[in-house]
Amino acid sequence: MASNRYVAIPGSERAPLPGATKSRPSDPKEPVQVTAVLRPRRAGKKVKPLEKLVASGERLTRSQYEALYGADPKDVKQVQAFARANGLKVSEVNRGARTVVLSGNAAAFNKAFQVDLAHYESPQGAYRGRTGSIYLPAKMKGVILSVHGLDNRPHVRPHFRLASDVLDGAAKPQADASASVSYTPVQVAQLYDFPAGVNGQGQTIGIIELGGGYKAANLSSYFKALGISPVPKVSAVSVDGAKNKPTGSTSGPDAEVMLDIEVAGSVAPGAKLVVYFAPNTDSGFLDAINQAVGDKQNKPSVISISWGGPESTWTAQSLRSYNSALQAASAVGVTVCVAAGDDGSTDGVTDGLQHVDFPASSPYALACGGTHLVGSGSAITAETVWNDLPSNGATGGGVSATFPLPTWQAGAHVPPSVNSGHFVGRGLPDVAGDADPGTGYQVEVDGSQIVVGGTSAVAPLWAGLIARFNSQSKTSIGYLNPTLYQQVAAEAGTFHDITSGNNGAYQAGPGWDACTGWGTPNGAAILQSLAGASPGPTPTPPPAPPPKKHKGKKR
Repeated sequence: MASNRYVAIPGSERAPLPGATKSRPSDPKEPVQVTAVLRPRRAGKKVKPLEKLVASGERLTRSQYEALYGADPKDVKQVQAFARANGLKVSEVNRGARTVVLSGNAAAFNKAFQVDLAHYESPQGAYRGRTGSIYLPAKMKGVILSVHGLDNRPHVRPHFRLASDVLDGAAKPQADASASVSYTPVQVAQLYDFPAGVNGQGQTIGIIELGGGYKAANLSSYFKALGISPVPKVSAVSVDGAKNKPTGSTSGPDAEVMLDIEVAGSVAPGAKLVVYFAPNTDSGFLDAINQAVGDKQNKPSVISISWGGPESTWTAQSLRSYNSALQAASAVGVTVCVAAGDDGSTDGVTDGLQHVDFPASSPYALACGGTHLVGSGSAITAETVWNDLPSNGATGGGVSATFPLPTWQAGAHVPPSVNSGHFVGRGLPDVAGDADPGTGYQVEVDGSQIVVGGTSAVAPLWAGLIARFNSQSKTSIGYLNPTLYQQVAAEAGTFHDITSGNNGAYQAGPGWDACTGWGTPNGAAILQSLAGASPGPTPTPPPAPPPKKHKGKKR
């Protein structure tokens, strides 16, 4: 129990995972690393509040953002002194992200933050954790806003779904094989009329991954088989010690990594792809987002995130800190595309309530939902909400229980939450794309040709489309949500409106809905709208090869 000289960090309370039991105390000498998030420096009278700057559409360079809204050097020195007094080492300072990485042993962290680290066994696996709040000396109140990494439980999950005939990496019979088709990402881009003549040249797409890896030879063979030459440039960035480390399993995290790279690279082959590998922990995920947003070397203009978890499983301090990182992305002109989840309107939570996925529910994320797509040649013949529950997933979507309705979403007729209290919150998704594994994407994972779906595929699809937009305009479209709602969606022909189907508690209908947002893109028309012109007739793309029925894992 913390003494009166300490104060709790608001929203830092943790409970054990469901079904978890404490197995043993942490070894006092166990190495621990955490990320502390500091308050932003106090802005002068001539500096706009960050919320107003982002809402106005103004852009900052990464260096300008750091100078105006980063951590105050005096606060950094105060945290360094706090670390020394408690036997901790400052491993890294990122003033732009307002983070300080602290390292030391478990005993020192127990003392510094008045916690009791222990090891737990749970149905989700073993982890080091804590219960209750994190505490700070009273003089540090407000200087450190949140602390991440004391608890290293698996934090989020990937949002990909294997086609039912390749689950567990083995061929399996399908009840209705005739209804299942698959597409290359190039074919999907043609069906959605991605603008011709631009391929993402000069842009960098950042991709966040929390496990698994890729082999360059597999990517090269995949892109060459699609006729993409030269093959997209892909590089890996290590965050918090995580690396590109393929597992060799087509049903594990490699499928997520390869899906993201292959979809984004196929639809924007001129862009450079930078993959940020981080541990799947509260601190690792946050550090990866901050690394990508603030990367002054690679300078991604769009980021794809295919990982997330129900809002209800996040601490309040984490929701605040991640949302702040995404707000920083908006300030420096980076669009962040995030998968909306694959478990329908409950997001896989079994408490009888409806839940949305975070970080997709952040108002600074472009939340990407999913559809069931049927096409013939280069034309869409049918498209409905993806819902294959209970067997193989459904698009996430609904109303946030955390973030209020943004002003730019006020005219979209977002319904109140169906949960008790009927909170009027941020509605998601914003946009959609093909996600049903039954109409999924042909990809190569660890040398095997398989079909994958999930909203995980939609985030890199939209990231690739936005890279094309940025390539055409020579500048990043940045924080897309206000423009999307207040201009683009209001113009006829910019979206394929999905009006059939549901994701559980929410039903599709004309206009925006909590299943597929505004719908799936008419890419060329959206580009014309962003350029300030009314969307008109779009050029007819070359015919796509007929969709291929998939009957199992190819060897």
